[in-house]
Amino acid sequence: MTYSALDLSTDSSDPVLEIGGQPASVPLQNTDSVASHMVGYFENVMAPCRTLPGEQLRGDVTKLTRSCLNLAAEMFDRRTVPDERQLGPVRAAAARWAREGVPLSTILRAYHEGLRMAFGLVTAPAEADDVEEVLVAADLLLELLEAITAAVSDAYVDEQHLVAKEHQTAAQTLASALLSGRGSSALARQTGIPIAESYQVVALSIPEHPDERDPRVDGNVAARRKLRRLQSELATVFASRALALLSAKGGTLLIPLGEEAETTLTAATLELLADAAEVPLTATVVPTDTDQIPESADQAHELLNLVRVGVRPPGLYQMSDLAVEYQLTRSGPATRRIATILDPLDAHPELFDTMRAYLGNDMNRQLTARQLYVHPNTVDYRLRRIAQLTSIDLATSAGISQAAIALLARDLDRSVARRL
Repeated sequence: MTYSALDLSTDSSDPVLEIGGQPASVPLQNTDSVASHMVGYFENVMAPCRTLPGEQLRGDVTKLTRSCLNLAAEMFDRRTVPDERQLGPVRAAAARWAREGVPLSTILRAYHEGLRMAFGLVTAPAEADDVEEVLVAADLLLELLEAITAAVSDAYVDEQHLVAKEHQTAAQTLASALLSGRGSSALARQTGIPIAESYQVVALSIPEHPDERDPRVDGNVAARRKLRRLQSELATVFASRALALLSAKGGTLLIPLGEEAETTLTAATLELLADAAEVPLTATVVPTDTDQIPESADQAHELLNLVRVGVRPPGLYQMSDLAVEYQLTRSGPATRRIATILDPLDAHPELFDTMRAYLGNDMNRQLTARQLYVHPNTVDYRLRRIAQLTSIDLATSAGISQAAIALLARDLDRSVARRL
């Protein structure tokens, strides 16, 4: 036979639960003494609770313990588990402790230990013929434990979400101000986030997740999930220090530098972010002083565009990786002249394809032929035609360098023209 506290509570005429010839609530009614004993146990035995301030243990924790003892005593007298309204103080305390950074595991352990101790007090006077009453008491306490665990967990998580949202809003406000050159100590005080003397300014590109192209999945939902995974990993990797302005396609990160900066963006940390987002990420980084953030952000995004135009693989890039490409984007007659070297090939797209494949395959004619689905002799013929039309001999190191630079200059020039 089983006993359910909820079943027993349906009849208001049920007698007060008695154990050992007295109401089961009696051992809990001296709430001051019992609460003091429980809080002392929390402080001396439970390691996480020993880290709490003494005034919090003697104040909030003791007060809430007395409240919970009253709930338990009333539950035994009425055989009714407390309702949502009665659990209000439990939820309020959980939300307060969440904001103060008390671990959820510490809170739940304290409740579990407190109810275990209460059960021991209630059942201590039990006699041989009290088996049914002890079972009912156990069932009621389990119901109470379930209700408290759910109330604490829900309130704690809701408050954590609110705190995270507030921090994210503050971080976005500060990032926007720094990117527009309006960072100030007053704004730092307002947001609660200190301003570093220097930052890594990062331009980030986020490709589509496969789920975004899956017709069976809502693409917008998949994009939001990808972004949330990335934002969560950013908070973990950089201990919530990174300032981010991101969409599902990319954006800008400001990662503080200095003595207190434990983690910076490296190829390894970018890989961690990519694993979390479940997509390969491409980023360009420019270290800079805080007052130079707006100019550095423009430079970082210009470098990111160079990576895109150059069809570079995902990964982390710095100015040193893109120095030639960056210089070619500077206006001048030499750059424009380089971009026109390949104009004679405009009427021969197959020659462009062959040149790109040949350079991309490290001048391996066999691999180039397989990629283009042609005979190696055809590759040789096309390379000779390129030399005839442009004077670029791809059989020489000088010709290879000239072709690579000319292709890049042409792509950059056309990319700028499309944006205009």
